[in-house]
Amino acid sequence: MGEAHTFVRAYIGLGSNLGDPPAQLRSAVEALAQLPGSRLTAVSRFYRSSPMGPGDQPDYLNAVAMLDTTLEPLALLDALQAIEQQQGRVRSGERWGPRTLDLDLLLYGAEEIDLPRLRVPHPGMRERNFVLVPLAELAPELHFPDGCSVREALDQVLPGSLEPVSSGRDATDAS
Repeated sequence: MGEAHTFVRAYIGLGSNLGDPPAQLRSAVEALAQLPGSRLTAVSRFYRSSPMGPGDQPDYLNAVAMLDTTLEPLALLDALQAIEQQQGRVRSGERWGPRTLDLDLLLYGAEEIDLPRLRVPHPGMRERNFVLVPLAELAPELHFPDGCSVREALDQVLPGSLEPVSSGRDATDAS
């Protein structure tokens, strides 16, 4: 029965390019800190990046949060999607289109999950510098379930344009 309270370290990718992206990410960080059975342990700096999808959209602001949680993977996914909806996320079906808030479950402990609603490690994260750079900032020694390190993945990704704009500490302690 004590196992129900075992914490799993999860990493959450945050992104926004609509509304007020810095405020969207700060609000999402606050919401993550309020999740039941969870502790927000760290947040990376915020990074500005060019959009992956259609080019006629604003730049993104991205970050990664480290969360210790007792929530099961699908319960955590539901909680992340509820936060997105509370912040005005509309799922239009447009792939990589603009959004007020995008929260992705990147890693859930060392688990590999392949369900219709959830794939972990997050597919494509190893090709995205806007995920790997903040992830390496939080956990430079992290290894993915297949043994590859975040640093090795970072060495293989195209640099792209990525500009740090604030620290995660600023994001959570803003008054």
